[in-house]
Amino acid sequence: MVLHLGARQLMHHRLLLHHYLNHLLLLQRQLYLPCEIFMSSVSRFTRLTLTVAIMAAFAGCGQKPNTPAGAGMPPGEVPIITIAPERITISNELPGRLEATRIAEVRARVAGIILRRNFREGSDVKAGEVLYTIDPAQFNANYDSAKAALEKSQATLTQTSLKVQRYKPLVEVNAISKQDYDDAYAAQKQAEADVASGKAALQTAALNLSYATVTSPISGRIGRALVTEGALVGQSESTQLATVQQLDPIYVNLTQSSTDLLNLQQAMANGQLKTVGQGKNKARVTLVTDDGRTYPLPGKLLFSDVTVDTTTGSVSIRAEFPNPDHTLLPGMYVRAKLEQAVNDTAILVPQQAVIRDLNGATVLVVGEDNKVAVRTVKTGAAQGDSWVVTDGLKAGDQVIVEGLQKIKPGVPVKPVPWKGAVGTMPAAAKPDVANKAN
Repeated sequence: MVLHLGARQLMHHRLLLHHYLNHLLLLQRQLYLPCEIFMSSVSRFTRLTLTVAIMAAFAGCGQKPNTPAGAGMPPGEVPIITIAPERITISNELPGRLEATRIAEVRARVAGIILRRNFREGSDVKAGEVLYTIDPAQFNANYDSAKAALEKSQATLTQTSLKVQRYKPLVEVNAISKQDYDDAYAAQKQAEADVASGKAALQTAALNLSYATVTSPISGRIGRALVTEGALVGQSESTQLATVQQLDPIYVNLTQSSTDLLNLQQAMANGQLKTVGQGKNKARVTLVTDDGRTYPLPGKLLFSDVTVDTTTGSVSIRAEFPNPDHTLLPGMYVRAKLEQAVNDTAILVPQQAVIRDLNGATVLVVGEDNKVAVRTVKTGAAQGDSWVVTDGLKAGDQVIVEGLQKIKPGVPVKPVPWKGAVGTMPAAAKPDVANKAN
């Protein structure tokens, strides 16, 4: 067939050649050229034309029919994961602030001049440790005065009691009047009241004298001194002298959206999720500081508030963390990962496999005929470097993880297992994430 096509093209070129020769003969007659000159030119032109015609014919013989581009190429390999439900713990990362478990404002309970400060600012103090000494001279005098008044009242009580004892047998034989006995008895009772009042005054004086020595009400770390030696304190109000805070353990106050909490409770009620556990297996809390570091000691959940903040629409949650080295300080901003539920049939997809646009989230899957197809999905919370897919995928689906820009729907591909781990961060990505955190 190829030789037949070449012969036909050669005959076509020969007909064209004869046509050109006829035109040349006509031109020779019109110009009256000598025959020798004209034939020499025609011979050179004929040889050149025949050469071109033969080359064109053979070039046409070597051409093959057009074939589609890429036909016969093997399908490209694409890394995929095969969906398999797994058990995960639903953890929510919530913002919060650290707070001391106990806060004591040390105040002057009596008026006086500060004589000494007996602590080092920023140090740890014990309960009952002396912090300040207020001038006790006036309180010593008040104590001595109250003590003397009590002794006087006790002497008067002794005198009136003896008088009543003498009058009692005499009034029975009418040796004295009834009025005299009643007066003696009333004086005895008044003396007893004076003794009781004297005892209370003495106790008050003793308390004021003890308040002149200011001690720490709790064990913890004391802050800066708010007054210095020589300052007059407690004159018109109880002056604050310092603050002691207990830092071990320490509280973290978290906030969670009431909507998220309600959805979580409904999922538990419907059986989609399970509670984390009780007793020794109760919910764990891990802490992430503001610089992105994970606190090494786990905490425990204490309670969730029963009211919703009307201004923010959030619920307060409190957790407790051990703080033996006092590395956590009150007021620090932190994020806590709180275990709130367990999902036994969770579907995880690497975040890089999910394509997001204005229409939502989609993934590329490999169908039964090994052709690429688009699948619309719904995603929930993040689990490591993966999304929890709540709708759109089922067990056995093959999701393409890498090379999403190089493939199109409907193209045949060869699926190969992805070498990454679902739900964890690839090693190559860790430095970038760490840099972003820093």
